[in-house]
Amino acid sequence: MKEMKLYSMPSSGNSYKVRLLLALSGRDCTIVDVEDSSAEIAAAKAAGRLPFGKAPVLELDDGRLLPESNAILCWLGEGSALVPQDAFSRAEMLSWMFWEQNQHEGVVAVRGALRFYPGRAALATPERMADLLERGHALLAVMEQRLAAHDWLAGERMSLADIALYGYTHTAGTRGGFDMARFARINDWIARIAALPGYVGLDG
Repeated sequence: MKEMKLYSMPSSGNSYKVRLLLALSGRDCTIVDVEDSSAEIAAAKAAGRLPFGKAPVLELDDGRLLPESNAILCWLGEGSALVPQDAFSRAEMLSWMFWEQNQHEGVVAVRGALRFYPGRAALATPERMADLLERGHALLAVMEQRLAAHDWLAGERMSLADIALYGYTHTAGTRGGFDMARFARINDWIARIAALPGYVGLDG
């Protein structure tokens, strides 16, 4: 049977969280690196492998293409312990995943990208960076409040929500310049995930 293929941007937290789930679950998958502004990503776009024009995209063993990181997490996690059986906990998991893309990524990931990618430096005005810093700290405080009373973001065990939020949160300090010393519970949560069997880091 043909193996699944993941078109993955190595430096992207969105692509990384899919690679992390694959590693934690022991799923076989060919990784195709399509870094930002590279010849490889241009070729993948030209070949129609990136339906929304960006990575990650999971190519199933039957050739179907599934874009969007959190949709890929849901497909890969279907039927696993990472998707709560309880209806409320499952909906709670999804609410965190929607929040991650609608709120968290657009601030925490964007500030990190403006600092990390040289081609975006011109967009990193002092005013914009200060605004993203303030908003990002407020968003991280939402996670901190949840994790002050629970080990995981949804229900009482690890779920896809934790993988989704881990992607950009674990580099919020190093890439985004956020003051992670403020968030002891988030740091504990990051350590719990990094200690899981099969764990791979962003550069792994």
